[in-house]
Amino acid sequence: MAAVVVAGGAVTAFVSLRSSDEQQQETITRTATASLQTLEKTVTASGTVAPAVNEEVSFTVSGTVTSVAVQAGQTVAAGDVLATVDTLQVNADLLQARATLAETKATLASARSANDGSERGRARVAAAQASVEVAQAAVTEAERALADTTLVAPAAGLVTAVNIAVGDRVSATGSAAFTLVSTDAWTVSVSIGETDIARVAVDQDVRLTTNDRVRLTGKVTKVGLLPSTTSGSARYPVEIAVTSTGTARGLYDGVSVEVTIIYESRPNVLAVPSAAVTTTNGTSTVVRVAADGTQTTTVVQVGETSGGLTEILSGLSAGDVVLVTTFTPGQGNTGGRGGQFPGGGQFPGGGQFPGGGNFPGGGSGGGPGGGQFPGGGQFPGGGQFPGGGNFPGGGNFPGGGNGATS
Repeated sequence: MAAVVVAGGAVTAFVSLRSSDEQQQETITRTATASLQTLEKTVTASGTVAPAVNEEVSFTVSGTVTSVAVQAGQTVAAGDVLATVDTLQVNADLLQARATLAETKATLASARSANDGSERGRARVAAAQASVEVAQAAVTEAERALADTTLVAPAAGLVTAVNIAVGDRVSATGSAAFTLVSTDAWTVSVSIGETDIARVAVDQDVRLTTNDRVRLTGKVTKVGLLPSTTSGSARYPVEIAVTSTGTARGLYDGVSVEVTIIYESRPNVLAVPSAAVTTTNGTSTVVRVAADGTQTTTVVQVGETSGGLTEILSGLSAGDVVLVTTFTPGQGNTGGRGGQFPGGGQFPGGGQFPGGGNFPGGGSGGGPGGGQFPGGGQFPGGGQFPGGGNFPGGGNFPGGGNGATS
């Protein structure tokens, strides 16, 4: 409600304006073709990218560092040599283990030759056989230790830290010699609410989209069994491996992604845009458009709806053209609808206030000693509002009446 008050007198004119929220809608129609689509059911979440490999790499044997083959900032491939330690002690251990193995084998051979079938003879053979097995395990361990004097990259990645130098003494229980982070293998961690977690399983396909609209693919690799509680809501951790090749280049630790986990996918489903389907009292219909433009309302049986598409179980065939109707808000009128004075927007008597347009008791609207509006008590332009008696822009008072009141 807007009010116009003429100061200095008892005459007040009230103008009722309607809200600009009353806007008309514009109907837009187009055609679409019924076609075979893949309908999906999904669970969505958001998460951050992290390297699939983020490891601290250390020697598993003791020794003195004899070489360091890489430096921080260098990219390595899986199996590349990082560093070596001396082999003096492990070589000695290996030789001793092999000698012990040879002795136990000889003892086993003697026990078998001396076995007379008695319980004592059989026990000696069994004991000798066990000694051989223990000695063989010691040889295997010594050979592994010799191989471990050369430290190799467990995966491809970027060396971010080198903590040893030639001459350093290292041990299997010491601090990490290197830190390695992958640059071409990535994971995404998300949390899924308790209502959706039952739908998520290992090996499900995943779509991922970065803030830069880079689209990637992935696989669910791990579904947590124990939830964490945030603000009273239980959420379960889910790990996703990025499986895209090539397009994953340029990813970085901490990049945010939108995640869509596909838990059901149905290919070759006949579908039309959902906006083409009208359902009234349980009956669904579409408007078919023939080649000559003829439109026919057709009853259809619908199935599931997904991503703006509705499954058609019967009533249409692939290739049928249907009408799609959408609505958009109109422009509306600024400042209200109508807005003219009743009866054409003028004051009675040619645009003057009732009774000649004077303020009660004298007094001029144009200055002392008058009482009328400039130009004889009328609004400029002959007593009308500028533009012919209407509000600027053509607005009328509601109902189209004049300023007089009954």
